[in-house]
Amino acid sequence: MAEPTASAGQTAFKRRRRIRRTVHFGEPLPPGAHTFRAAWLCGPALAWVTVFLLVPLLFVIALSFAQRGDDGEVVWRFTWENYSRLAGNGALGFDAVQPLILGRSLGVGLATATLCLLAGLPVAFFIAGLPRRWKTVAVTLVVIPFWTNLLVRTYAWQILLAPEGWLAQTLATAGWLPPGTALYPGWPAVMLAMVCDYLPFMVLPLYASVEKVDWSLTEAAEDLGASPLRAFWHAVLPQIRPGMIAGGILVFLPATGQFVIPDLLGGAKVALLGNAVQQQFGASRDWPFGSAIAVAALVVMLFSLWLHTRVTKGRREVALP
Repeated sequence: MAEPTASAGQTAFKRRRRIRRTVHFGEPLPPGAHTFRAAWLCGPALAWVTVFLLVPLLFVIALSFAQRGDDGEVVWRFTWENYSRLAGNGALGFDAVQPLILGRSLGVGLATATLCLLAGLPVAFFIAGLPRRWKTVAVTLVVIPFWTNLLVRTYAWQILLAPEGWLAQTLATAGWLPPGTALYPGWPAVMLAMVCDYLPFMVLPLYASVEKVDWSLTEAAEDLGASPLRAFWHAVLPQIRPGMIAGGILVFLPATGQFVIPDLLGGAKVALLGNAVQQQFGASRDWPFGSAIAVAALVVMLFSLWLHTRVTKGRREVALP
């Protein structure tokens, strides 16, 4: 009876010894080693985020409650005046400029996301229907615009939409535009550039969702008498809805705070939240009010992300049996 006991004791000792060893080829680590290793690996990233994201963000939030001095300097005296101005309470009564800019920014973001969705759906289905070897080429063509700086692309739109540009010349030749007419500055140029620049953000999530579609559901719906449109609406659309929501968020958030495209292609006719922040930190030298506008934009974006999380979570809970 002693030999089995000794053998069992040796086996337990070897097992404990193997667990205590810190190795890197799949053997278990003690609980404390996991915590230390995770902290060691995440430490540099957390320090970077803290120094270059969290601290500046907290500074901007604190600055939004400060005051502007007579000479444009920052006076560190607590006040709600900046947010009151943002809500439209001016020195002479109600001032609709800032609420109008906020509403316009939200409208431009929603319009850009909607147009990108309408344009991106056919592109995503087209890429998904290509042979495997051509899908990589098509996705690469979608991603290529990211390789060019946004500022360069916007200046290219200026050249294209100028009176002597190719697009204006073509429309004038077709009789749809008076000769010598510039297509910018104005809303059409801004929306055209916004949709073209943010379209890849919509196409890629849609393509990823379309690739996972179970087409047997469509065939079953058509066998049961559903029209192609109804089969698409009830069988395909629910499957690609996560990609639609993800693409909408990826387009809506940057489009709401965009300032390069409205500034270069819209001129003084188009002003969004990004342009308002740029003006307050630049020409107006009102950093506290500019910080309040930036915080308001951040709140809008965080609310959009929260709404997206709630909607997707609710749909997952409904889908569970």
